[in-house]
Amino acid sequence: MQGLPDHTSLNDAMARARENAPYLSMSMDVQPELSALLQAEDLDAALAYVDRAGDGAATVRQKLRREKRALALALGIGDLAGQQSLTQVVHRLSDFADRALDEALADIYATRYPDAPLEGFAIIGLGKHGSRELNYSSDIDPIFIYDPDKIPTRGKEEPSDAARRIGQGLVEALNARDADGYVFRVDMRLRPSPEISPVALPVDAAISYYESSALAWEQAAFIRSRLAAGDRKLGQYFLETINPFIWRRSLDYGAIRNIAAMSEQIRDHFKAGQNFGPGFDLKKGRGGIREAEFYAQMHQLIFGGREPDLRAPATRDALKALAGAGRIDVQKAETLSQSYEIYRVIEHRLQMVNDQQTHSFPEDEAGLDRVARLHGLDGGASLLSLLRPYVDAVGTIYDDLIGPDESQQFPQGVEKLEEACFGLDVPDPAFFAAKIQRWRSGKVIALRSAAAIESFEAVLPELIQSIAASPDPQQALTRLDNLIEKLPTAINFFRMLEARPGLRDMLSRILSHAPVLADTLARRTEFFEGLIDATALDLPPDVPELAAQFGWLESGDDYQMLLDRVRERVGEKRFALGTQLIESRHDPLDIAAGYARVAEAAIQVLTAATISEFETVHGRVPGSELVILALGRLGGEALTHASDLDLIFLFTGDHSEESDGGRPLGGTQYFNRLATRVVTALTVPTAAGPLYEVDTRLRPSGAQGPMAVSFESFRKYQNDSAWTWEHMALTRARPVYGSTRAREQLQGDIRAVLGKSRDPEKLRKEVRKMRLDIVKHKPPQGPLDTKLMEGGLVDYEFIIHFLQLRTGEALYPQLGKASLELAGAGHMNPQLVEAQKLMTRLLIALRLMSPNCDYPPATSRELIAQAASQKDWDSLLDGYDAARQCVIDEWNRLLRPDPDEILGDII
Repeated sequence: MQGLPDHTSLNDAMARARENAPYLSMSMDVQPELSALLQAEDLDAALAYVDRAGDGAATVRQKLRREKRALALALGIGDLAGQQSLTQVVHRLSDFADRALDEALADIYATRYPDAPLEGFAIIGLGKHGSRELNYSSDIDPIFIYDPDKIPTRGKEEPSDAARRIGQGLVEALNARDADGYVFRVDMRLRPSPEISPVALPVDAAISYYESSALAWEQAAFIRSRLAAGDRKLGQYFLETINPFIWRRSLDYGAIRNIAAMSEQIRDHFKAGQNFGPGFDLKKGRGGIREAEFYAQMHQLIFGGREPDLRAPATRDALKALAGAGRIDVQKAETLSQSYEIYRVIEHRLQMVNDQQTHSFPEDEAGLDRVARLHGLDGGASLLSLLRPYVDAVGTIYDDLIGPDESQQFPQGVEKLEEACFGLDVPDPAFFAAKIQRWRSGKVIALRSAAAIESFEAVLPELIQSIAASPDPQQALTRLDNLIEKLPTAINFFRMLEARPGLRDMLSRILSHAPVLADTLARRTEFFEGLIDATALDLPPDVPELAAQFGWLESGDDYQMLLDRVRERVGEKRFALGTQLIESRHDPLDIAAGYARVAEAAIQVLTAATISEFETVHGRVPGSELVILALGRLGGEALTHASDLDLIFLFTGDHSEESDGGRPLGGTQYFNRLATRVVTALTVPTAAGPLYEVDTRLRPSGAQGPMAVSFESFRKYQNDSAWTWEHMALTRARPVYGSTRAREQLQGDIRAVLGKSRDPEKLRKEVRKMRLDIVKHKPPQGPLDTKLMEGGLVDYEFIIHFLQLRTGEALYPQLGKASLELAGAGHMNPQLVEAQKLMTRLLIALRLMSPNCDYPPATSRELIAQAASQKDWDSLLDGYDAARQCVIDEWNRLLRPDPDEILGDII
């Protein structure tokens, strides 16, 4: 990479160090044995010498100081020669810091508590120490924690006193300077309330603080945290316990805003170091080290709670993980990573000169030239030319992240507010002014606290502008008002909109077009958070991957928590699928398939968990298993947003067997209770809300029959007792839970039933009668009831099922696949294939945008037409009429009316 040191001899590096780095020059003079190894071009031997540099030292402190001095020289020369990469340098420094802490702690214990085990005190590394990225001349930023029950004491010493003395001893052991130098400067300011808190904290008090009172920057700081030294068990307990504080699934967007604000404050504070050139602060200046780090950390805070793979502490590792997961742009990640690497290398050059913790270029020309020559360049101008493109690129990337300052508020006072609203391009500006005034009145529960008002006012101007620009501003504002009215608190919702401006426009479109999604948001605003992830608008993955996502548990989760988490994750996916439709991201047919995959994955996860829970009490029925058969839209892999789940529960094996648990049950009773538990898991509302409606009435003998039946009983019923309409339902049957063997067996049984020879005329009459019964008992809801209108999807489905049963062909549960084969075989008009696609797309769109099946608002009609693959609303209506007529014609050809029906119509 351009700018990194070329591979040169160690002697060349030593010569540059002699000329330009007084600290390294002095180190060579006082360590002749090490210098000789470097002059002999043996870097491996020089690095190995570090471990014996402290041999013969009178104390552990002296030993550590001599080893650190040797490490600084060997690493420095190896770095300057290009024979040690940045990763190798920072890892060696960080690992030495861990060892130094451990040895210093052991020395304190041996001195104060000689008979005590080394337990009860742990050191958590934060910052660059926590991420194993220590600078050449860096502070370490530890937090000391102790267990009052295990830390050793002597005499009448209290545990808190012992912890304080140990902590102070550690700081002094590493921080104090003597003739051999120092080990590491120790900065304790990252501990909670450092101005008043003790140097070491009781572990439970520390956990309580981070769970309840920690600030946003402290959450960000713990992204780069790890156990560095001391009691491993104690340190791991602390970090695992506060893990939910660090990685929140439901993020407080105030944290992101505060990080951005902190960055802007740093920019303001260091304005003198903002202008690139001599004196530029490479760490805190615009486009510098801190902004590359913050860019990674912000995205980790957003996505890391849901994706553990993104929790890499080191900056370059984090950027790579984020880019690999598609969370940030790959090119931006590469730019930031390369910039970060060259920054850190040059930062080391700055610090090598005099072993100072500096990040700023020298302001004088001679000093800048010296740093440049140490790096192998000809002067300061070359160094600035090398870094300028990186600084400009990082600064631009970070500018885009934090966005411009948009602090302008909507005016207070009724007259000024109305004047501002009359400047909006909306039909009724007074309506807007009245809503805003009501939100500010203190009568809305969600907007009563100071924090809520602050977050509301911060986003209000842009939100109102976005609503005003939406297709139906008044409708969108009304739904926004309804949403705010139902929120228990609005703080996080508005902070989220402030943090992600692109979501404001998306929210406006949802509020304008999709009453179903708007109602969902009023109950579960956190579903909107999922849309910050660009991949939320991608179609869901396959069922196994979805099941893995839904079934992922956090430490300590139990069955009830699993129910909540599945509801959260399924709700997020379903909301995202609805948004994909509103955003016109995918064909509604693909979205319908996505809804089905989400439901199937939920069934698999919840059923498996319910079985596991059930087995702890009742054991298993030997040789038997539960199998779930999906029918209807789920069986056909094409759900809408409003679809319920048509399920049949079956079990394999001998129903007379008994379970082998502590509370045994007979086979039939066992699986009926288990099936009921599964339905409950899928339907019962929990703290995370409802999941699905489940309809089990298609089971053998209907609602009066048992919930679960054996394969044998199911086979016998379908062969001997089932009605034709039950076989029609079976044409869309598909196993969604059970072993591969059981599924294949069940599918074979179903195919055998459906493939039976039938009397075509008798079948025709029975299908017609069933359709007429539906007409009598379930008329269309409105003019766009695409299912129940004459020539609608129910008529189409009856045609397909009639042909499947009559011919024994195309026995696929997926209607589209079945219709293609039937049309290809000449059994039906091929035009029905496209007619079904148009009406299905229309149905999927209407379930979100006009659930009452009436004509939608004029502002939503073009979007619905687009979803149905029509150029405009008029074309959609023409196409809809033509599709229905095509179905009617085919219905009359295949399922012609009986004479007595015609006579009845005439009479």
